[in-house]
Formats: sequence, C-alpha cells, structure tokens
Amino acid sequence: MEPQSYARMPRVKIRELRDDYARFELRDTDASIANALRRVMIAEVPTIAIDLVEIEVNSSVLNDEFIAHRLGLIPLTSDRAMSMRFSRDCDACDGDGQCEFCSVEFHLMAVCRNDETQDVTSSDLISSDHTVVPVDFSDATIDASSDGISGNKKGGITIVKLRKGQEVKLRAIARKGIGKDHAKWSPAATVTFMYEPEIHINEDLMESLTLEEKKEWVESSPTPVFDIDPVTQQVMVVDAEAYTYDDEVIKKAEAMGKPGLVEINAKQDSFIFTVETTGAIKASQLLLNAIEILKQKLDAVRTSLDTVEADDQFGELGAHMRGG
Repeated sequence: MEPQSYARMPRVKIRELRDDYARFELRDTDASIANALRRVMIAEVPTIAIDLVEIEVNSSVLNDEFIAHRLGLIPLTSDRAMSMRFSRDCDACDGDGQCEFCSVEFHLMAVCRNDETQDVTSSDLISSDHTVVPVDFSDATIDASSDGISGNKKGGITIVKLRKGQEVKLRAIARKGIGKDHAKWSPAATVTFMYEPEIHINEDLMESLTLEEKKEWVESSPTPVFDIDPVTQQVMVVDAEAYTYDDEVIKKAEAMGKPGLVEINAKQDSFIFTVETTGAIKASQLLLNAIEILKQKLDAVRTSLDTVEADDQFGELGAHMRGG
C-alpha cells in the first residue's frame, strides 16, 4: 500500500492588478501558507532604502537626525534589489557606498535664494544609478484648481522646507535590506487576507417572513452583503466578500425567532488577498518575489530535514563529513 500524499497544489487567480495594488485569490491551501506568504511580502522581500547619510551643510530648521530619518523612509525603485548583495555580505567594497554590487549613492544640494519658501523634495535627490531613484508620485498630486487643495508641484516627497539663505547639502548611501530589519525596507504598505465566505440562505424560512421583516433583516448587516430583488422580492446575496464575520445577520435571525435562516461558513482553503505597495516594486513583482523567497525557505527546511535524517542514519560519520 502506497503512503498517502498530503501535497497540495495552491492556485492563484488575479482579480485586480495595478502597479501599486493587487487583489487575488489563493486557493487549495491552508491558513499557514497564506499567512506565511503575507508575512514574507511584508518583512522579507528586499528593497533598497537610504541607510547612511553624511550631511555637509544644514542650516534648515530640522536637525541632521530628523532629515536622515526622513530620507530613509523615502521609497526607492527597487527592481534590481533581488540581484543586489547585502552590504554585510559584499566582499567587493569596504562599505563606503561606492560599490555597484551592494549600494547606490545619492547627492542633494539645495539653497533658497528668494523670499518664497522652497520645498526640498525627493525629486531633488540625484542618484548614481538611473534604475534606483525615488518613487515618482507626480500622478497622485492634487490639482489646486479642482477643489482648492494644493498639491506638491514637484511630485516628490517633501524632505524639508527652506527659507531665504538656508541650505542643505548631503551625501546618502542606499543599501539593500528587508522589512524585518527596519520598516523602511518593507515594500508593502499593507497586506491583508480573509477567508472566502460561503453563504447559504434557507429559502423556506425566508419566504415565511414579510417584506418588512426581510428589509429589517437585510439592513441588520453592517456591510452590503444582501439585497432584495425588486421584482421577486426575494433576498439574495449581492456581495459575499463584503461580509466581515460579524454575525449580525445570524443574531438578527435568532432575535426574529428564525434560527438557521442563513448559514455562513469560511472556506478553510480559499483566501482573498489585498496588497498595496509603497511603489518601490510593482504589486505583481512583490507577489512573485515573495513566492520565490518562500520557496527558498522551504528548500532550506527540506535540506535541514535531510541532514537530520543523514545524522540518524550515519551518526557521527555524517556530522564529520559536513565538518561538524
């Protein structure tokens, strides 16, 4: 008799995809894999962020540490982060930032020479690598003529504001890192998942309610999950995924003396993910990188288990062959 296999083949279906947003389904797996994928996307997919700042001149109202902290939180385009080396593992440099394998150098020089306040933004940073630059938010700026709200004309993230005679001059080094070490390296603004709800309405019990009772029951849901068909006057599910597992409709049915009016279950092998990125990498690339890193972790665990089994079989000889 062959041993039973518990291997599963997870499936991903993309529902909505933009550069900085993705919504997709993950099916045929369990919560442990879904949560592992979520945690890897948040904390273990590498990006590039400013990690060292050398300030030569700063006569602004912000102190050096404040400006250095703001620089570190500026998202940088990180398409090549997966192929870069961590600075701690790089043997081609001494950590001064002038290394094509593990770092990118930035310069910033700004002087205010007129009476108007000058905004120094991330678009003023000059990069030594054209593929690693501050994320451009110019498309997201707000037109002042539309609703009276003023936006940043440069389209960058404000670093500091200068008045006449004030100056900022600095050099910054960006390095590869992961969100587990510092939040500035996290490529994700938010990553969430929920169990896909499965909703079954007891039609016989529902038909025993009056139209007013049906409306009252539908309105008891905090989110627009149910509605009433204007023609047939039957209650129908319009958006199952809007359900937040609050049990309000179940409690309402019990209060109306109709327990079992609706049955709501969470599919234990189906999850709906929502991913928003900082712009450092595209949402699609974030998912692919996370899957690749998760595969590497699982391979490491499998190799470790094989090593333990070898030790059990060969004892001290196996450990000696590995140099242990």
